[in-house]
Amino acid sequence: MAKIEKKKLKNEAQLFLNEFMEFLQEYKVVGLAIAFIMGMAATALIKSLVDNIIMPIIAVLIPGGVWKTATLALGPVVFGIGAFLAELINFAIIALVVFLIAKVILKEQKVTKK
Repeated sequence: MAKIEKKKLKNEAQLFLNEFMEFLQEYKVVGLAIAFIMGMAATALIKSLVDNIIMPIIAVLIPGGVWKTATLALGPVVFGIGAFLAELINFAIIALVVFLIAKVILKEQKVTKK
């Protein structure tokens, strides 16, 4: 009897493993994981490019960097508009760099709507 239960358990485990492998293939989980890891690496690379190459050039154009600490006080509420503007500029530069890198690497034309 124990031999039959072991065989049944083995078959169920094999079916479960097959179902899991089908899930991974159908939803392209491995490709998604690879894309996520590559995205993390690309984020670090692009952030370094912006922080170490592009922002020093901008710092020459806008000297001092004091504007990053600018605040706006409305009664008891203090808004850090300088920090927000700095992050907004940083985001715009990173988005532009990602766009340019994608354009060069993918070498694709703009996708047209169907």
